[in-house]
Amino acid sequence: MLSNEVKDKLISIVTKENFDDSKIERLVYSYDATPNFQSMPDAVVSPRNTEEVSEILKICNQYGVPIVPRGSGTNLCAGTCPTEGGVVLLFKHMNKILEIDEENLTITVQPGVITLDLINAIEEKGLFYPPDPSSMKISTIGGNINENSGGLRGLKYGVTRDYVIGLEAVLPNGDIIRTGGKLAKDVAGYDLTRLFVGSEGTLCVITEATLKLIPMPETRKTMLALYQDLSAAARSVSKIIANKIIPTTLEFLDQATLKVVEDYAQIGLPTDVQAVLLIEQDGPAEVVDRDIKKIAEVCKQENAVSIQIAATEEEAMALRTARRAALSAIARLAPTTILEDATVPRSEIANMVKAINEITEKYQLTICTFGHAGDGNLHPTCATDARNHEEMERVEKAFAEIFEKAIELGGTITGEHGVGAMKAPYLEWKLKKEGIAAMMGIKQAFDPNNIMNPGKVFAKDSKKRVVMTR
Repeated sequence: MLSNEVKDKLISIVTKENFDDSKIERLVYSYDATPNFQSMPDAVVSPRNTEEVSEILKICNQYGVPIVPRGSGTNLCAGTCPTEGGVVLLFKHMNKILEIDEENLTITVQPGVITLDLINAIEEKGLFYPPDPSSMKISTIGGNINENSGGLRGLKYGVTRDYVIGLEAVLPNGDIIRTGGKLAKDVAGYDLTRLFVGSEGTLCVITEATLKLIPMPETRKTMLALYQDLSAAARSVSKIIANKIIPTTLEFLDQATLKVVEDYAQIGLPTDVQAVLLIEQDGPAEVVDRDIKKIAEVCKQENAVSIQIAATEEEAMALRTARRAALSAIARLAPTTILEDATVPRSEIANMVKAINEITEKYQLTICTFGHAGDGNLHPTCATDARNHEEMERVEKAFAEIFEKAIELGGTITGEHGVGAMKAPYLEWKLKKEGIAAMMGIKQAFDPNNIMNPGKVFAKDSKKRVVMTR
């Protein structure tokens, strides 16, 4: 627990109303969306501005108190679970859109802004912010930046990193710095903006972000391609790209996912096929029409049994919403749902899907696979029960083999969920010892006292999901 001295100093900064070390409040922030990770923080602190963040970090750095910056807790790698206690930093007061600059096509926001609120605000002005994580209704921009969140539109438009052009950040010693800005070009020194994006709260606290916007696409069309052969669906993904077409969305759902999503959403998804590709294209009407026609031809050449094009925007929205609901739908199957992500080159999608199915059968598990097939990012999702220790052993072995296979195919252990605590034991498989050492050097330079989200990214010995307590 915090000493009375530290507690009094933090209260003097944020006032009593914004400091809470009650058991109930600490329990609320003892976990995120990652199954089987939990640890009690020592206190929950809600700063009202950047200056207060700076003063909080100075105190925590002086006394060696861990700091965990937290958004809405939708994290899936235990990245915001306070596994070493300390202070959870909330941004409920720092949740304002500060500026929408239509001349420079930028928006400047505080970290607590909800992603969908930002999207709605700029779309009213005919502008477009492409990153669209499935959690966007509740996730915050600060969380998106810390995890470099992706989404369904990542294939064509990229991920959060591609739209962050400037940051205000507080370093562990309390220094406030600004990086980047409303600039199309900036090569002055190291690119700290890109370093901080995706750093999972281990280097600094982000207190403001300037994001790039683009004009709203003129039109879009959505289609479903149905397959009785998983490999044919995977081949279609590679062939679409090989035909020099980059769809906005190119999503994959296997039959197991289709069944649970349809049972959940009741929108008429086909459940008698082995796989579905959800494909969307946007842009000028003539380009969209041409691309959708060509995509349909490619899918038919690869033995799609049916091609369905949404007749209305309502139909298209229902399909997108159903895809975003995949995790919620699968969560109804069992008490514990483990949503993973592994990424491979898109040319290896078929081999990766085949490997996941073989591993599922080997360990006798229920794993539904869906994901962003266009950029090779698959989400094998296991419905299980954490109370069944024997089954959880099999789950651990299965996911270790899935990560190993992804690396073997030229991929990585995570495409968008991050490393956090859950994947830290596997990071060396991807980066090797030398890569880990280089990253630790950066961490040491910024955070010599290791107060920023300690216990994340860098591995401990165990390769198991464990219930952490404090």
